[in-house]
Amino acid sequence: MSIIWNKLIDCKDEIIQIFNEKAVEFNDPGLAHFDSNTWVNRVWCNKDVRRAHIDVIDARESKGLWMMHVCVFPVLTNDGPIYGFNVVADKNTITSVFHDFSASADLDNPMIARFRKGVADFIPGTQRKLSECATNIFSDKMLAASNVSTEEEVSVIIELALSNLRAYLDEISEFTGCGNRDLVTACQDYYCHNQQRRPHTPRTMKSLGLSEKDTNMLFPRILHISN
Repeated sequence: MSIIWNKLIDCKDEIIQIFNEKAVEFNDPGLAHFDSNTWVNRVWCNKDVRRAHIDVIDARESKGLWMMHVCVFPVLTNDGPIYGFNVVADKNTITSVFHDFSASADLDNPMIARFRKGVADFIPGTQRKLSECATNIFSDKMLAASNVSTEEEVSVIIELALSNLRAYLDEISEFTGCGNRDLVTACQDYYCHNQQRRPHTPRTMKSLGLSEKDTNMLFPRILHISN
């Protein structure tokens, strides 16, 4: 039995419950070809969130790895931040974890300030080094850790991610209508572009036995979206 995997699976279930409570699930045609037994891809939306996405790749039996990616984008008239939480774990260790409220069109959005305050006291045992693509889009106080092996540290990370997700979905409505659509669209697209270029993601996908091109489905570009 893996305590880390069990905690992360419970976290996944709670995230899905939160999304079900706060938004409406919809079918994304771009995700239809993925096998739901090995790669869970689900998306939700509401009047303030255009895309709340969770994907889980369960390769515990075949590769000894488990990955979860969660990302929430506001609607294109909302200049609030982008919520992100990504974790990769083997049986005994979270090998990498990232969590952030990443600025979109408003660099000084108060939600980002509250995020910074909320994570200020957490100092990971091993700070993960970020690529240039990551520093282009993530906040200066993002949680970036590796080699997380203690149950206590895992629990703190999960609680931060969950409490911040609840706060995010409660607060994001304050900024709907405050953003310039063209600017927000460009900023969110820039975020997706840099996420697709990060070397960490395709390496992880390859280690899980998936195609590197499938990483684009995690962060679809949005300049073609009209609403």
